[in-house]
Amino acid sequence: MDTIATAFFDHSEARRINTNAVISRALREQHPTSALVTVSIPNCNLLDYATGTGKASFWPLEQGKSDLLLTEYTPPPHRTEDGSIQDTALFAKYGYRWDGCDFLLYLLEGRDGSASYPQLRFAYLLTPQREKAEALVYAAGRWTSELHDEVWVFDSGYWQKSAQLFASIRSASWDDVILDAKMKQDLIDDHMSFFHSKEQYRKFKVPWKRGVIYYGPPGNGKTISIKAMMHALYSLKDPIPSLYVRSLSSAAGPEYAIKQIFERARQTAPCYLIFEDLDSLVSDRVRSYFLNEVDGLKANDGIFMVGSTNHLDQLDPGIAKRPSRFDRKYLFSDPNKEERIAYCHFWQRKLRDNKDVAFPDILCDAIAGITDKFSFAFIQEAFVAALLAIARHRREDRVPCNDESYVSVGDSGSQREAFVEDLADDWVDVSAVVDLDKYILWREIKKQIKSLRKEFDPDASPP
Repeated sequence: MDTIATAFFDHSEARRINTNAVISRALREQHPTSALVTVSIPNCNLLDYATGTGKASFWPLEQGKSDLLLTEYTPPPHRTEDGSIQDTALFAKYGYRWDGCDFLLYLLEGRDGSASYPQLRFAYLLTPQREKAEALVYAAGRWTSELHDEVWVFDSGYWQKSAQLFASIRSASWDDVILDAKMKQDLIDDHMSFFHSKEQYRKFKVPWKRGVIYYGPPGNGKTISIKAMMHALYSLKDPIPSLYVRSLSSAAGPEYAIKQIFERARQTAPCYLIFEDLDSLVSDRVRSYFLNEVDGLKANDGIFMVGSTNHLDQLDPGIAKRPSRFDRKYLFSDPNKEERIAYCHFWQRKLRDNKDVAFPDILCDAIAGITDKFSFAFIQEAFVAALLAIARHRREDRVPCNDESYVSVGDSGSQREAFVEDLADDWVDVSAVVDLDKYILWREIKKQIKSLRKEFDPDASPP
């Protein structure tokens, strides 16, 4: 067996003091004429660099003789899909070629002490040309630090890349965000102008940083607006990366987490730094530390912070009201009737190709009329529950659920629709003028709205 493998396994069977010291000494003894460069795999993933760029190649050496692989079953993202078997090298030896130079590469896991956190994995590069090894580490390290259809997410005490979150924001669009038109445009301009105004900030000797707060009752578009903005920023000619803070939980405490968060934001700037549910993230214990990182002695140039909260009153005034921390607040209130009509039209477009559900414009006005005080989330739930009920009826009854004689085109239909739209413009209750009960969507959604209204207003009369 390779003497390096022998040293590793002998070391693993006893109390560990310092894995790097043991392995480095063994490598130098076995390869006295080679330069040794040691890197941390999370910061410089040589195998991923080779696979992701095609600029390097690698192959296993002495496979099966000294390798120590952890083979695990990885469940699929969804139950209906297939899982996979993945190997993690706890100890492995490879040949590695990059830029015409061959390297000997060892990968291994090191756990120094009983509470090593997070898991430590190291790569050891051996080559007679140290300059080549350092150049490879620079190229692979730079590639590893960049995002590749991913978003930086801070969770469990460290930064990690999330391809799943990136995939979710790619489907987010400002076209799908129903807000007051002026507020939406102000919000977009606020963000975009910041990232295009670096020289203006410098010209006026103003720190190039900004913070805003999205606040208001839950379910009214704060999260989808953040995702839409992340998508818009990634779509720029020079993409702006997003850093998403999921929690401040850390084995070293929340103060250490905050330090790590702002250090990465400064390294990544210009960037978009996101704190969802800011009131629950920043507790009394860490408030002072957080504020010091926001506007203390360290420069935060290029960092645009957004914090969201359902409870602005629960935020410390030092966060909510002090300028230079979070400069502007955007209220995401329950939608007014015009916004509810627009949201119903959004669902109408989604169902345009569904031949099982008739959804004329008059239903948009009618549904908006009976959903006052509803958030977008409650209206969405009403639609989802109603559509599921319709699907269930179709399975059970196997009969048409809509009035097949309804005419949406032609003289009579056009005249009727125009007449109803005129009424809607004057906020007349269209359900009192037109028989809407022939539409199963209307019948089912009324039931769901009645049920949902009881959740937040038990004394409310039925619509």
